Amino acid sequence: MKALVIGATGSTGEFLVDQLLLDNDYTQITVFVRRSTGKQYPKLVEKIVDFSTLDAYKNLIVGDVVFSCLGTTLKAAGSKENQLKIDYDIPLAFAAIARENDIPSFVLLSAYGASSKSRVFYSEIKGKLEEQIEALNFVQYIIFKPGLLQRAGSDRFGEKMMVHTIKLVNKIGLFRKFRPLPTSLLAEKLAIAPKVLPNSKTVIELEKIFEFPNSRI
Repeated sequence: MKALVIGATGSTGEFLVDQLLLDNDYTQITVFVRRSTGKQYPKLVEKIVDFSTLDAYKNLIVGDVVFSCLGTTLKAAGSKENQLKIDYDIPLAFAAIARENDIPSFVLLSAYGASSKSRVFYSEIKGKLEEQIEALNFVQYIIFKPGLLQRAGSDRFGEKMMVHTIKLVNKIGLFRKFRPLPTSLLAEKLAIAPKVLPNSKTVIELEKIFEFPNSRI
């Protein structure tokens, strides 16, 4: 399979690319990035693009499956407008081109609680993105909706404190469904999903992600 990845320089996306490179079922991995990943492998193709003009790269968006791991925080984006562009506009534009080019499978990394009816801005735009990509009618559409992610080397103080707190209460048997999910483990499950799931829409919620098969590598 030929895989395409957006969000390849993020915590989950970086692990996902590494996982795809190890997987013999994936013969080519094309990453679309603003800056080089610094990785060099025979089956890795790196495309430096301007995400505001994706139409200019239509001929490059071809393959068998798209993995969308693109996302940011409001603090990193600097404004709701910028976060909307990164978390909604770019993934949707990429998905539309992928569908136009007959890519059959799309794997979306969304978030727990995502809903177009949410009053929380982040959850609302994630929910709207899920719905708009579904309307494109991919042959296979897979949505992962994890909760708290445990990022290696995270410099987000609030996130690290939350992970620490949840782990403590998990030890006494509380909130097990909300236990932190390492992004490296999430990446393994993203990589295997298109190979084991049917040609339809599949939503993998929170605790179900932990039950989902790990890589067969």
